[in-house]
Amino acid sequence: MDISRVIKPWKLHPQRTLVFVNATIIDPAQGELIHNATVRISDGKITQIVTDGSTTATEDVPGDNVIDLTGKYLCPGLIDCHVHIAVVPGEADLRAYKDMTERISLLRQPLVLKSMLERGFTSIRDCGGASLAIKEAVEDGVFPGPRLFIAGYALSQTGGHGDMRGSHDAQLCCGGSLSGISRIVDGPAECYKYAREELRQGADFIKIMGGGGVASPTDRIEHVQFSDEEIKAIVTVSRNAGTYVTSHSYTPQAIQQAIKLGVRGIEHGNLIDLETANMMAEMDVFLTPTLIAHVMSKQLNFLPPDGAAKNDEVLEKGLRAMKIAVEAGVTVCFGSDLLGPMHFAQSKEFSVRSKVLTPLQILRSATVNAARLIMQEDRLGQIREGFAADLLVLNENPLEDITVLDRVEEHMMGVIKDGRVSTSRWEALKVDD
Repeated sequence: MDISRVIKPWKLHPQRTLVFVNATIIDPAQGELIHNATVRISDGKITQIVTDGSTTATEDVPGDNVIDLTGKYLCPGLIDCHVHIAVVPGEADLRAYKDMTERISLLRQPLVLKSMLERGFTSIRDCGGASLAIKEAVEDGVFPGPRLFIAGYALSQTGGHGDMRGSHDAQLCCGGSLSGISRIVDGPAECYKYAREELRQGADFIKIMGGGGVASPTDRIEHVQFSDEEIKAIVTVSRNAGTYVTSHSYTPQAIQQAIKLGVRGIEHGNLIDLETANMMAEMDVFLTPTLIAHVMSKQLNFLPPDGAAKNDEVLEKGLRAMKIAVEAGVTVCFGSDLLGPMHFAQSKEFSVRSKVLTPLQILRSATVNAARLIMQEDRLGQIREGFAADLLVLNENPLEDITVLDRVEEHMMGVIKDGRVSTSRWEALKVDD
């Protein structure tokens, strides 16, 4: 009897050794294709890449584990740097989520995670709401999903983007109170305490609400939130723990305040101007736009009237802002920020960005750039020896047409995470049990 399987009956079997031959590797770092390659994966890692025609990589591997990729492409697994898995499907509009309990959300999150993995996202960064428990469940193999990098609860000031109380709600909340996917904190002392508390409970980084937002009921987009002293406190805690802060910010004022105080990432940034973009590039600050969230919120009428008006304001300026940032040299990452019934549209962000960016720029945002942001550039985002075996098998080249990543059922033949085939739409690639 294997006692480890008695203790953890969901324990995964060891990964197979697989060898992909005649592969065309997509290299997003160099922006090129590597033809006629052989890629060997074992124990969850890429152990060997051969490009000289040698057959040594296949000598000790059963024939069924040698996969011929003639005419197909091997792409690094995708990374979505802005998701909220805790805001699960089940309701038609945002107002209904006020009554959704944490237990209801937790039971539905496995479905959200499984579908993300099937779309080729082998890693995700949750910017508010995901718990250490769900992250560990995926790591242990309880159910399939992308590897998670989590912020725990986002930190918001009273009346800020994370405070979901309406103007007629007179109930006061004390320091650290939870509001949806956020925690309400005011003053440097609370910022120190609850930033430390999120890290204690397993957060990989800290997310702050540095400016006004679309979904929040009592602030405006142009509001700057948190004082300098509050942001300094949160940045200090994060740096002392070897991690970083990212800020929800739309306007130049909110973005400049944040990055001058040491914030490493900006979420959304739809109203960015050239001066701010140049400052971000000089300070090596990351930008994660989330345009598909605005598109889908409008299409599905997801927001109440006041939120819908704010959504229209940032939607029309989002593409222009992203173009400004890229041309200024800002490192731009892929994000979706979809809530509730909108999660299905995650891959549509590729098509939205294709209106202003090249396929290579977009693919980099979901691979090498994203890996740098989450501080995993030495193991994720590329197909290199020693890196995690997170791979996509495609039947078309995304460097020619990035929208193939938006048409998953047609073009994504297989998804491999940690050396395990999790999804296959091709009979030659067997899904691992």
